[in-house]
Amino acid sequence: QVQLVESGGGLVQAGGSLRLSCAASARTSSSRAMGWFRQAPGKEREFVAAISGIGSSTYYTDSVKGRFTISRDNAKNTLYLQMNSLKPEDTAVYYCACALVPRISMPSNPAFYAYWGQGTQVTVSS
Repeated sequence: QVQLVESGGGLVQAGGSLRLSCAASARTSSSRAMGWFRQAPGKEREFVAAISGIGSSTYYTDSVKGRFTISRDNAKNTLYLQMNSLKPEDTAVYYCACALVPRISMPSNPAFYAYWGQGTQVTVSS
């Protein structure tokens, strides 16, 4: 069982930055790919970014490319999402997710991930 706890969300003005963190239980390591998803009110959960077990491969949805950066520190069992140039449309609850394998085959498919955190709210004001 993998437990995930997100933090770092909050209220920020458009153009600002936030860094989300996802602390994973001790069993999470370079053996598991991880990702970030988000869900805005009234919308379906959508893929944001993913990273392979050792961090050699990353994937982003088009709307965040060049603004968001996903990274991980396996020594600390922590996943990060650096979000710059935030826009009001980035407002959502952000969830981290953990797969069972290190290589990413379906980064944007929620079914690829076996474990999910409870989410952290990000609100971007205009």
